[in-house]
Amino acid sequence: MSTALKAHLALRGLDGAEFALRHAGDGRLVAVISGRTVDVRLRQAFPWSEPDRFLSLRDADDREMALVEDPAELDGESRQALERALEEAGFVLRVERVVDIDEEVEIRQWTVDTVSGRRLFQTHLDDWPRVLSDGGLLIRDVAGDLYRLPDPTGLDRKSRELLWAFVD
Repeated sequence: MSTALKAHLALRGLDGAEFALRHAGDGRLVAVISGRTVDVRLRQAFPWSEPDRFLSLRDADDREMALVEDPAELDGESRQALERALEEAGFVLRVERVVDIDEEVEIRQWTVDTVSGRRLFQTHLDDWPRVLSDGGLLIRDVAGDLYRLPDPTGLDRKSRELLWAFVD
């Protein structure tokens, strides 16, 4: 557990608390804090700039139970539960393949395959994918939906060729 998460738990009066996240079989995300299980929901503190970081975990009364600054600092099972909850919440659609990118008048039309199926979306020509600190790309479409390419170098050859203009 990170120092920041320990400090946040201490502020909540949970000094020395053990903390874990689990994905319940019915789709709920639960926090286990010193053996006590609490249903939590995610709220992103910085949805555009850091969609996978600074995640507030809130109980049914909207009280913040914990703030996860960086999911990479969680244990493996907690991190997997958090990542699954992010995907299910629809905050960010994970792109597995880029099928086509077509530029039109002031609009770029994207066709991608996500873990949830094929999606078509548009971005303005002057809106470029944001390079994330982990090397991934984040794309915001004209409707405000987010698309994440976690590892552009690990995509198939055609996807990489379509993305070459957006990646150093």
